[in-house]
Amino acid sequence: MIALIQRVRSASVSVENDIVGSIDKGQVVFLGVFAYDSPDDAVFLANRCVNLRIFADKNDAMNLSLLDIRGSMLAISQFTLCANARKGRRPSFSNAMPPQRANELYELFCEKVTEHGIPVEKGIFGARMIVQLVNDGPVTFILDSKESRRGNPKNDIGN
Repeated sequence: MIALIQRVRSASVSVENDIVGSIDKGQVVFLGVFAYDSPDDAVFLANRCVNLRIFADKNDAMNLSLLDIRGSMLAISQFTLCANARKGRRPSFSNAMPPQRANELYELFCEKVTEHGIPVEKGIFGARMIVQLVNDGPVTFILDSKESRRGNPKNDIGN
């Protein structure tokens, strides 16, 4: 599972000109679910996202997490993060999990974030969405659950 995280001042997602989710200060997380992902990947990334220290403290150092600032998350499912564009001119999406199972892991990710006390707004899975955000920094990170856990499967939250 892969998460592209952006630190934002505000963000919203619209479907057919209707805003379906919006947040103020927090994170926008674009989430890609690979065919080989499991519930463990969703739990791992939820923990990493809420604990990742990417927000500025009073000295303007990135020492605060989403939990510390009591921010919100806008979670957007994005299968294109699973694309393989190494060959040819058209990306292949064969590595992406089929939609129904991917939606289950996306929902599990959101549920686990909510269990931390973080408000989660969502897009509509599978819909054509318009995402607007004010990137703060800009600050953007990519987390891959498999890469991050390689060699230490218990390395899930942190310092």
